[in-house]
Amino acid sequence: MEGLKDIPVREPGGNTFCADVEQSIRKRFRKKIWSRFTRAIREYDLVHEGDKIAVCISGGKDSMLMAKLFQELKRHNKFDFELVFLVMNPGYSPENLRMIENNAKRLEIPITVFESDIFGAVYQIEKSPCYLCARMRRGYLYQKAQELGCNKIALGHHYDDVIETILMGMLYGAQIQTMMPKLHGTNFEGMEIIRPMYLIREHNIKEWRDFNGLQFLQCACRFTDNCSSCRDDGQSNSKRLEVKELIAQLKKTNPFVEGNIFKSVENVMLDTVIGYKKDGVRHHFLDGYDLAGTPRKTEET
Repeated sequence: MEGLKDIPVREPGGNTFCADVEQSIRKRFRKKIWSRFTRAIREYDLVHEGDKIAVCISGGKDSMLMAKLFQELKRHNKFDFELVFLVMNPGYSPENLRMIENNAKRLEIPITVFESDIFGAVYQIEKSPCYLCARMRRGYLYQKAQELGCNKIALGHHYDDVIETILMGMLYGAQIQTMMPKLHGTNFEGMEIIRPMYLIREHNIKEWRDFNGLQFLQCACRFTDNCSSCRDDGQSNSKRLEVKELIAQLKKTNPFVEGNIFKSVENVMLDTVIGYKKDGVRHHFLDGYDLAGTPRKTEET
């Protein structure tokens, strides 16, 4: 990894464009975006006094909005915490990197850019390159955030990502799971992932982007500069897009389907499931079926 590069953001004479964008968050999108952001922080206990949070920016609409929301929170919050706006360059094309830097300047986000060669490392991988790339990016972000004295990294996953993940796990992974609002870092002691966009709907993020005339990267991946899975025209083999389309179809006959999917992992009835895993240990309903008290644990083979 090369040295850090700090991008100046303040424009001479002030930045009325940025002021208008911030005003839109406070006024026009207060209920749809700002209130849901602060609700997630309260409900899931995401930000504490003394935190130093690395706000991870990929260059897309979600992470750029998250950066502006954190700036707003910093202005108005009653306790002290620090922010670092962290951009990892995994091998972007010069045009894509320039777009990120220009958007950061227009939006007055003081980004810190650091280099890696993740795209080069996974370029020849044929099986699950996207999975490997995502794991490597997460590791680099953890490492750099920790070097900068941060104890948390913030990712821009939103409500729709959560419900799509639930269905994808069931349909393609044969398991019930969800994308958690926060997680302890397993390989980086004292670090946490937080997802403060957890309750914000994707269509509201798009509305905010379009209302302000903003253009962001469609995809963070060099291999998918023209990737159909990142377009809005529906021409894609992406499993996530398949699930997105399935949810849209179900919503036509059940307007509550999205909320029901989201709440389903808050209302898991363990007495009515065949089995479940906790801390790597498999539990089966027959383990304690004829016994009183806690079911015994059996190690998974």
